Amino acid sequence: MIAQDAAPLTQVPVGSTARIDRYLSADPALRRFRELGMLPGTLIKVVRRAPLGDPIEVAVGASLLSIRGEQASLIAVSLISEADPTAE
Repeated sequence: MIAQDAAPLTQVPVGSTARIDRYLSADPALRRFRELGMLPGTLIKVVRRAPLGDPIEVAVGASLLSIRGEQASLIAVSLISEADPTAE
C-alpha cells in the first residue's frame, strides 16, 4: 500500500482519493458524518470545491456529501496512490 502521511481533508486535491484516518474533534456535525458512513478506514474521493473553496463535495460510496471547510479541516486522511491495490 502506498499512502502519504495524514493530512486534513482540506488539503486533498480535487479528483484524489483518500482514506479517513481519524477525527480531530467531537464536533456534533462530525458525528453526523460518521453516521452517514464516513468512518475511519473509509475511502472518500474529493469531487469538487465551491468557487471560493468552501464547501468541499466528497463521494462516499454512492453518496455525495458537502462538507464545510472548517469541518473538513478536522478530518485527518491519508492520500491513496493510484497504484494502491487496496483502494478498491
